[in-house]
Amino acid sequence: MGHPSTTSSKGIVITVPVLVLSLAVAAIFFFFLLASLSSGPSPPTCSCNPTGPDERILTTRAQDVKWVRDQIHANGLRMQDNVLRKGINPRTRAQQLQDLNQYKGISHYEGEEANNHTAFPCPGELLVEEHHSNYGEPWAGGRDVYEFLAEAAHLAPESRVLEIGCGTLRVGLHFIRYLNPEHFHCLERDELSLMAAFRYELPSQGLLHKRPLIVKGEDMDFSKFGSGIMYDLIYASAVFLHMPDKLVWVGLERLAGKLKQEGRIFASHNIKFCSRLGGDECTKRLKSLGLEYVGKHTHDSLLFNHYEIWFEFRRSKL
Repeated sequence: MGHPSTTSSKGIVITVPVLVLSLAVAAIFFFFLLASLSSGPSPPTCSCNPTGPDERILTTRAQDVKWVRDQIHANGLRMQDNVLRKGINPRTRAQQLQDLNQYKGISHYEGEEANNHTAFPCPGELLVEEHHSNYGEPWAGGRDVYEFLAEAAHLAPESRVLEIGCGTLRVGLHFIRYLNPEHFHCLERDELSLMAAFRYELPSQGLLHKRPLIVKGEDMDFSKFGSGIMYDLIYASAVFLHMPDKLVWVGLERLAGKLKQEGRIFASHNIKFCSRLGGDECTKRLKSLGLEYVGKHTHDSLLFNHYEIWFEFRRSKL
């Protein structure tokens, strides 16, 4: 049987199935055209993760120093030629403390309005940051120590860190900011340092939510940290040199069992507790604890006139 057909006024014969198919294709094309116009251009695909956490350890680099130099030069800043402007109400720390005590806070009102309305008033000595001068070296040097140790130990946010003698968190603040909550631990004996850490540094840096475990204690007693926690990094900055050698060895014996197999222990300034025994005897003593000496490192600050020597230890290789 032949296909039905129709004849136009010009006498051209068009088969019905071909006509229907052409109309269907045109309708589908028109539908997708309207849909694309109404929805707008589709966003480009991206393999990046813009909303995820930045897990890099952002250390100061040579190009960062160059950028600082360029900005100072571009702005015509010459420290030796300029008298620094001290603000509208210049005060030494002692004068600031006097004002805080006289005016019951930072309010300069008289009468009942001068009452301190702070929910948990902070001691004035902390508000004027007297504790920043307790170390005999720049407070900013804490950033240098953090950068060196974090890179040397190849830390990640999920790593766990223990500091022996964290003081007022000159170094610890940077670890706390980088690590996951509750992953920074510290043993500190000085009450005033602990008060500065809890009452001023953590709140002022917005780090209370990180919940670091900071414990008052001495004699290298780590029992309050729990028995099952293992650390990627254990460090002591200018602490062991103030301890009797016997106590340092007691501490190392306790710490050896808390160090992960790939973890590191760092001690700064010197390791006289080891060198006073003699090289061979120290090696034997460390080996009996399951530790071994890795080497000596020097770390130069790029920005803060800060220099330190660090000694590295690790678990003995299996």
